[in-house]
Amino acid sequence: MIVYTVDKGEYITLTESLQRQPEGKRSIYVNLTNRCTCACTFCLRQLKDMDTEASLWLKEEPAVGQVEEQLEKVPWSYVKEVVFCGFGEPTMRLNELVQLLTWVKRRQPEIPTRLNTNGLSDLAYGYDTSAVFAGGILDTISISLNASNAERYLALTRSKFGIASYEAMLKFALHCQKYIADVVLTVVDQVEDAAEIEACRKLCDLRGLKLRVRPYEGK
Repeated sequence: MIVYTVDKGEYITLTESLQRQPEGKRSIYVNLTNRCTCACTFCLRQLKDMDTEASLWLKEEPAVGQVEEQLEKVPWSYVKEVVFCGFGEPTMRLNELVQLLTWVKRRQPEIPTRLNTNGLSDLAYGYDTSAVFAGGILDTISISLNASNAERYLALTRSKFGIASYEAMLKFALHCQKYIADVVLTVVDQVEDAAEIEACRKLCDLRGLKLRVRPYEGK
């Protein structure tokens, strides 16, 4: 599934969601890739078998035109936010991501946009990628902090870039503040205990970053 919304943990189209419950606005999600530079121990990808029959597992990566075609059919009056997250890491397709963010803002400038990311695109591409989000195309970026130190982070994420990943992610978050109004770092509530979450909060406070504790999605 490329463009979808979520209803009680089920991934469905916005049209299906409105048939079930006609009232209210929904977030819609855009899935661009299965690929990721991490293999997080708590990720749904690691916790269940995934194949081409799974609802979010893409048989092939969609072209920009295919995504735009699906977005054209969306009943925008019921959309409260467009989120690029998908089943893999969206920045693995950075150019396509920027094209689609620009398309959404051109067509629906009043709809907020958000990117959920592991924050490792600088390591993937070898340059400061935060600048690609200049120009107001992205309202919120949610970056997976996951832990209060590099060793814990690497044990959880198993990033292909190794121990350097943690500081690179934090540096990316700070750079994003130049271009994106709302920069949020996240930890998962059932993955970390209260002491670790508090340590993450202090780390964010020291660096002038916002922390959000998000619910665990594993079953």
